Formats: sequence, structure tokens, C-alpha cells
Amino acid sequence: MRISTWNINSVRLRLQQVLRFIKDKRIDVLCLQETKTPDENFPSQDFSNIGMKYQYYRGEKSYNGVAILSNVKLKDENFINWCGKNDTRHISVKLNKTTELHNFYIPAGGDDPDIYKNPKFEHKISFLNEMKKYFLKDKITNKILVGDLNVAPLEHDVWSHKQLLNVVSHTPIETEILLDVIQAGEWTDVMRELVSHSEKLYSWWSYRNRNWEVSNRGRRLDHFWVSKKLFPQVKSGVIYKDTRSWERPSDHVPIIVEINIQQ
Repeated sequence: MRISTWNINSVRLRLQQVLRFIKDKRIDVLCLQETKTPDENFPSQDFSNIGMKYQYYRGEKSYNGVAILSNVKLKDENFINWCGKNDTRHISVKLNKTTELHNFYIPAGGDDPDIYKNPKFEHKISFLNEMKKYFLKDKITNKILVGDLNVAPLEHDVWSHKQLLNVVSHTPIETEILLDVIQAGEWTDVMRELVSHSEKLYSWWSYRNRNWEVSNRGRRLDHFWVSKKLFPQVKSGVIYKDTRSWERPSDHVPIIVEINIQQ
């Protein structure tokens, strides 16, 4: 099964890109973030037309929004309103009787990394703390967690560790708590298991940098985690940079992981 995660930054604006990606890369399950559309305007039929007829999505106008599109049946559709906010940042499904898939869009956190001065940053830290507590509860069920987590936790997940230490997404408070979430939930960070920690690895490049590929000032904000006991079933994983060069691209690129999930 090929499972992918992609912050698309408006599914309606980039619908043709998503359809192209699904077909070109033969994706079985696609998790999207920042769909930015209410449910009644989600382009459901377009995805059904190419075989992704099993769909679960939660969205709102202009902000947030998550979706799971699949050519295999989805079960036990669910969501959590983290931090008590109904802001469409999470959905989950079961891919079979024993494997849960969680799709997240974690708050970006604003510009000031101070929980006392910046409510957006406080929201982000509270959200991560809730995730840590939640995934401590059940370590029996096989789980997959994907999405735009808006944290680049490791030194080589950003273009300059020193210059970004005080920049939201790579501050010590964020990186430490995200690593705590991984440890508490007994997750394996798939891309960092497949790619050495000493190698630069990014999934996001700012729109502000027109020569993004030349300067390569990126961050690894998008993640694909699996339960440790599920990792032996992972066959391959790649951050697919090509979409960043497409016309009117998202500033994020997809992750594609091939994993053996029995139906």
C-alpha cells in the first residue's frame, strides 16, 4: 500500500495537481492538510472519478482542513477537537481491524516563540502536550501518524540550526516536546529511520524564496510516523520534491511511504 501525506494549501486551487500526483505515483491512500474548504465544497466527485472513492474529510472556509482519500475501504472514521477547538485539524480512520491512521495539521504557532505573549504559540504547545498524553494511553493498536506537524525537530531538519533556534518551528521547546511525543507514543519517524540524521532533509520551502531549489533553505515540517512494531512492514519512503516545481505549487511537498498493510 502506498500512503502519502501532503499539505496542499487549498485542495480546490490545486485539484489538478493532486489528481496528477495520485495517478502518476499510484497512491492508494492520500492524507491532505490545509484543504481550506468547507465540506460541502470539497471536490469529492473528482477523486471518486479516479478511484479514490473512500473519503473522509473535515474542512472550513479559508483555513485548516484535513482529508483522507483512499481506494481501499476506510473504517471507524473519527476526529478529536484538540484543545477544545473545533478547527478541523485532525481525523482518523482504520485501514483494517488493527491499524489506525491519524492525519494532523498542527498549529503553526505564529511568530513569537513565547507561550505567555503569543496565544498562537501557546495553542501549539498545548496541542502537542495533548497529543503526548493521548498516545500514551494505547500502545497495543498499530498506528500510523502523518501530517504537517509544523515542527522540524532535528539539527539537519532545517537549513541552519543556529540561525533558526529562535524561529518558530525549530525552537528548543517545540523540538523537545515533539521528540517527547515520539517517545511517549513509541513511534518510529520513518523518514529519519531511512535517511541518516546527518543528512539535510526538508519538506517545505518558503514562497518568499523564488530560487528555492538553488538556495535550499528548507525545513522538515511534514512527518510520517508508524508504531515501532509496524516499522518492519515499511518497504520504502521518499520526500517527493518534484511537486514544488509544478505551476502554482504548494510550499510543502508530499511524503510517500510504501508499507505492507493487509486488508
